[in-house]
Amino acid sequence: MVATLPEITALLGAPRFNWSDPAPWTTLERELETEFPADFREIVDAYGSVQINNQLYLTHPAGHLLHSLGAGIKDDLALWAEEDMAEFLPSPVGGAPGELIPVASATTGEAIFLAVPEQPSSAWRVVVQEFDSPAWTLYEMTFSDWFLAYLKGRDVTLCSRNFAPEGPFWEFLP
Repeated sequence: MVATLPEITALLGAPRFNWSDPAPWTTLERELETEFPADFREIVDAYGSVQINNQLYLTHPAGHLLHSLGAGIKDDLALWAEEDMAEFLPSPVGGAPGELIPVASATTGEAIFLAVPEQPSSAWRVVVQEFDSPAWTLYEMTFSDWFLAYLKGRDVTLCSRNFAPEGPFWEFLP
């Protein structure tokens, strides 16, 4: 199942970014040689570069230098490709089938990756790596399902209950 944007906005509140120009995505996807899953794009296009619950950072490819998905991915790919960091992930980083694309981070020290499907018919999955340990967790779910579980306060390595005891919220990144 793929969670829908209406399910997410029912918990998180109405988005105000509502991006519709595909050009930044097209450029980034060309550079990475992969297309992002539609559910991830839809969420990021709706909310833009935001911090969720004072914890989770999502960025958009049209964001400015400090909060650009493309710049963040390139920096993170360089970091995670280093020999001493690569051992902390289940797969290499990059945009090829079976590789991991770093797409979000958290103030609590986690990195969120999209696992590029091995086969075109396979589903995208989410991997969360904890910086303070060599641990990582693979979630056999789409990004939107993982994100909805996070917003509901379920333990998906990141847990929002302590950061949003009165319910999920977001704010634009400066």
